[in-house]
Amino acid sequence: MQVNGKTILFFIVVFGLMLLGLFNSDPSIVSAQQPTGSVPTVTGTPAGPTIKVDPSFDTIFVYAGPSSFDYPAIGVLLANETAPALGRARDRLEWIKIYYPGVPGSTAWVYGLYVGLSPGAFLPLVDIPPTPTPISTPTIDPTLEAAFIGQQTPTRLPTFTPPPPLELPSFNEPNATGTVGIPAGLLILSLGLFGFFGAVLSYLRGR
Repeated sequence: MQVNGKTILFFIVVFGLMLLGLFNSDPSIVSAQQPTGSVPTVTGTPAGPTIKVDPSFDTIFVYAGPSSFDYPAIGVLLANETAPALGRARDRLEWIKIYYPGVPGSTAWVYGLYVGLSPGAFLPLVDIPPTPTPISTPTIDPTLEAAFIGQQTPTRLPTFTPPPPLELPSFNEPNATGTVGIPAGLLILSLGLFGFFGAVLSYLRGR
């Protein structure tokens, strides 16, 4: 049986590969698929203006607009808490708009005297938001109200009893037909005249 040279060469190659597999027994080399895409690099954004709550206040309210009368309170900030500052209210520069997540629009307003701005902060002017529509007062149907409220029985007022008539004392008027007394002045005058005439008569008789 004649062996072809190509066959011998084939066996030599297979034998050599087997020898290489036996001597290369390093378990640390693991063949794995290498990623071909590039991993994006995360870069931080530069910090903008911020506000910090004055430590003299335990908490301050944040409002839906630049006023504590026209807008409702929508949250609070604690002492020394910070928040990104977005701008100042036009025509109300003491109010600062901040980023406040968890509320509609993720923005709120704080009173500038209660917070401090980061050094060198420049805030643009922003428009004042419209005031919220007041909540309508619910009205109760009078028919339903009458069904749940019992009708009160009217209480009759007590009858009025007039007091007994007053007895007025009566005084008897003096009788107009009685004897009319002589006035004391006339009596004294008469006695004086009699005395005067008596003295005249005694004087005349003495002469």
